[in-house]
Amino acid sequence: MRADLMPIFPSTPKAAPRDWRRMARVVVTGLALSLAMPVAGFAQTAEPGADDLRALIYYLDNDDQRSVQAEMRRLRAQFPRWTPPGDVNQLRAMATTASATVDERPIWARIERQDFAGARALIDEARARTPGWSPNAEMLRVIEINESQAAFDAAYASRDAAGALAAARRTPALMRCDRINNAWQLAELYEAGGAAQNALSTYRGVVQSCTRLSDVVPTLEKANEVASLDEITALIELARQTTPSSTNALNELEDRLRAGRGQSPTGRAASSAPAAASNAAASTAAVASAPRAAAPAATSPGAPLSSAPTGLGPLPLRGDGRITRVRQMKEQGNWQACLAASASPRSLEVLYERSWCAYSLDRSGEALAGFTEVAQRGSALGGNTARDARFGMILTSLSLNMTEESARLAAATDLTQQQRLEVETTILDQRGIRAYHNREYAQSIAYFNALEQLTGSLRRDIAMLRAYAYLNNGQAQLAVDEFTRLHSELATDDTRSGLESARSALSSG
Repeated sequence: MRADLMPIFPSTPKAAPRDWRRMARVVVTGLALSLAMPVAGFAQTAEPGADDLRALIYYLDNDDQRSVQAEMRRLRAQFPRWTPPGDVNQLRAMATTASATVDERPIWARIERQDFAGARALIDEARARTPGWSPNAEMLRVIEINESQAAFDAAYASRDAAGALAAARRTPALMRCDRINNAWQLAELYEAGGAAQNALSTYRGVVQSCTRLSDVVPTLEKANEVASLDEITALIELARQTTPSSTNALNELEDRLRAGRGQSPTGRAASSAPAAASNAAASTAAVASAPRAAAPAATSPGAPLSSAPTGLGPLPLRGDGRITRVRQMKEQGNWQACLAASASPRSLEVLYERSWCAYSLDRSGEALAGFTEVAQRGSALGGNTARDARFGMILTSLSLNMTEESARLAAATDLTQQQRLEVETTILDQRGIRAYHNREYAQSIAYFNALEQLTGSLRRDIAMLRAYAYLNNGQAQLAVDEFTRLHSELATDDTRSGLESARSALSSG
C-alpha cells in the first residue's frame, strides 16, 4: 500500500453500529486494492491511447523518475496486456498518434459548475457521437473524486457517519494525505458517536501514513483530545518512527501536551520555548512569544513546516496552460471551480493559486501542503509570491488552531502591515480564548486587552468572555463595568445574567 493512502478505518469498531463495521471493512479493502485495480469508468482497452500516455511523456521529459514509476504502475494496472516499448522515442510516437477528438470545453465547464451528472451526460453523448473517443483519465478522476467529496461533505455537515464512510468506500482517494481534512472529520464523527477508540485509530492511521510535520502535529493535537496519557505517548512515539527528522519538534510537542495534562516534561526536548512576558497587553510583540514556559511551541523556530516534503514532486515554475483560468476563478471567489480547473497542478504558479482556493474551502491540509511547497521555491516566480505563500501557511495553521507555530512563522516572515494585523489579531484571539478555558483568567484578560489595543475594539463575544474572566479573577468591579456597558448596548439574557452575577460578587466581596 502506498504511504499516502491512509489505512485509517478500524475494521471492528466496538462502539459503532453494525453497518459502520461492514462499511469500514469494505473501505480498508478498497484502499488495499486501489493500486491493483483500474479506476471504475476508465476505458478498458488493450493498449493506452495518446491521452493515457501524456503524463508519462511529461514525467520522462522532466526526468522525474519517481513519477515515471508511479505512472507506469498505473498504466500496467489499467492495461495489463500492454508491453511498453523499450525505446522512449517509440513511446513518444505512440503518444502523438492521431486519435478521435472531441471539444471537451463544455464538459469541463459542467465540472467547474459542480454539475457532475451533466458532465457525465455530455461524455456519454460524445462517446456516441465520436466512436473511438473516450475521456482522459484525469477528467474521470476529477469527476469521481469531486462527486465523492461533495457526498462526504454533505454527510459530515449532517453528522452522518455512515454516509461519510460510504463516500470514502466509493473513492479511497478521499483518505489520502492531500485530503487530510477528511480523515480528521471522520475521526470527529466517530468521537461524536461515542466511538473514541475508532477516532484514535483514525488518527493513528494518519500518523502512520502522512510524514509531513504540518500533518502530524495537528493530528497529534486532535488525538490528544480523545487519548489517554499512555495512548498519546505511544502515538507520539509512532510519529518519531515515521518522521525521524522531526524528533526534536515531536519532543517539544510531547512536553506541551503533557503540560496541558498537568504532567512533568519528559526532558527529551532539544530546547524549550522562551517564557512569555507576564503581561501581554503592553505590546503586540507578545504575539511572537509563547504564552507560558510550560507550553513550548509545536516546532522549533526555523521552519520545520517550511522544509517539510509535500509529496508533490519538483513542479516546474510555469508552463501549466490552465493558469489564466485558475487565477480567474480564484479572483471571482469561485473556489470549487478553481479546484476543478487546477486538479493535479503541473506548475508552481498553479499550485499557489489552488492553495488559496483550498484554504477558502477549509481544505486546510491540502492548502498547507501547497503553501509550504511554494514558500520554498516561490521567490523564483518573482514579486511577493514566497512571502504571500508563507502568509497562507500562517493563516492555514491558525485555522487548525496551531497558534504557537503560526506565531513563530509570523515572527520569521516580513509580512505587510495589513497581513501582520490580521495574523496578530487572530493569534491574540485564540490565545485569550485558550487561556480562559484553561482557567488562566489573568493571562486571558491580558491577551484580550492586547487585542483591544491592537484593533481598537473587541467582538461582543470576546468582550463577554473578558467580563467573565474579570469575574473569575476576583475583579468584580471591572466585571460589573463591562457587563453594564454590554447590557446598555444590547440587553440580552446573557448580559443580564452576567451583570447579576458580577453585582452579587461585588456585594459579597
